[in-house]
Order: sequence, then C-alpha cells, then structure tokens
Amino acid sequence: MPIIVNLDIILAKRKMKSKDLAEIIGITTANLSILKSGKAKAIRFSTLEAICEALECQPSDILEYEEKTK
Repeated sequence: MPIIVNLDIILAKRKMKSKDLAEIIGITTANLSILKSGKAKAIRFSTLEAICEALECQPSDILEYEEKTK
C-alpha cells in the first residue's frame, strides 16, 4: 500500500504507549492496532485530529505517501 503509517515512530519519540494513546483519543486498542499496522482502509478526520492533538504533531508526521514502483 502506498500510504505508510508512522504512528509507531511518533509514539516512540513521545515515549507513549499505544494503550495510553487509545485511552486519550477514545478508541479501542484493537482499532489503534489496525491503524498502526497499515491495515485500516480509512481514518476519520476526527480521529486523526485527536491523534495529532494528543501527540502534538501534524498529519504528515503520521501518514506518508510512497510511490508505487512500476
């Protein structure tokens, strides 16, 4: 998938556990795990906003586009 989720990197930089972030933003740890693994098909802007607020980052810190090689 050409969209890379860098949530693990940001969590490590902030020294925060996934469980703690899930509690702060109000989603289950299972849903956060799906997002972190890149298996999510979509993300709500409200969830993205909550993640950015909790981690004091920008959406571009979490999501990255990687071009497919032909």
